[in-house]
Amino acid sequence: MTVIDEMFSLKGRLALVTGSSRGIGRAIAVAFAQAGARVILHASKPAPRLDEALAEVRDIGADATAVTCDLTDADALRQAIQAMPEHPDILVLNASCQQYMPMELFEEEEFDKEYAANVRASFTLCKAFLPKMVESRWGRVIAIGSVNEWKQSPRLPVYASSKSAQTGMIMSIARTHSQYGITANSIAPGIITTDRNVKTLSDPEKVKMLLAGIPAGFFGKPKDIAGTALLLASDAGAYINGANIPVTGGMHL
Repeated sequence: MTVIDEMFSLKGRLALVTGSSRGIGRAIAVAFAQAGARVILHASKPAPRLDEALAEVRDIGADATAVTCDLTDADALRQAIQAMPEHPDILVLNASCQQYMPMELFEEEEFDKEYAANVRASFTLCKAFLPKMVESRWGRVIAIGSVNEWKQSPRLPVYASSKSAQTGMIMSIARTHSQYGITANSIAPGIITTDRNVKTLSDPEKVKMLLAGIPAGFFGKPKDIAGTALLLASDAGAYINGANIPVTGGMHL
């Protein structure tokens, strides 16, 4: 094993990646498996694409399992946590929900749903898994935020605010838990070519407008976020704590 391999190795680690049946979460789960981690994949409910993601990770040779739970359902989330035979020492808070809608059209139910998935679930998972990290004197908490924390889309007001709230919580964990060998960071993706963005990126005029706001001149891929997550999860990123890293091609500027 080379020095670089050692720096980025996750051998012996157990990672839970929420929302990992597709897109960014799936890319992170695959990258972690390739780095030697055992992986717990997650989706809101059983589905073929979760089975496919699990098979992809296992094909790498990794020890992988899957858990299903609607993160907006507090009781279901607690039950899923209690059912886990072992708590992870790497927690990736990737799953989220969003609704494109101007502020005046938002209903309280949608507001509650987004905050339940994007903030409350993050709180519940951190509260559950931090004690094991403290006990073992090693842990990683990685939240997937959004470029909307810098440049808020007019049609994502609640999502943007929920991601800012999530990041604030991560920064607090970074400050209070680093003494136990735990780092907590956030990654803020820009526009990434995932199935969530298929509809938006199918409009040529919309694509032209969006690219005009990205200094790099192109959209990101899930692997761009996975690479950053691997850095933060591994010993190579051990001195990165309390950071909110924009992976946006410069869109946040």
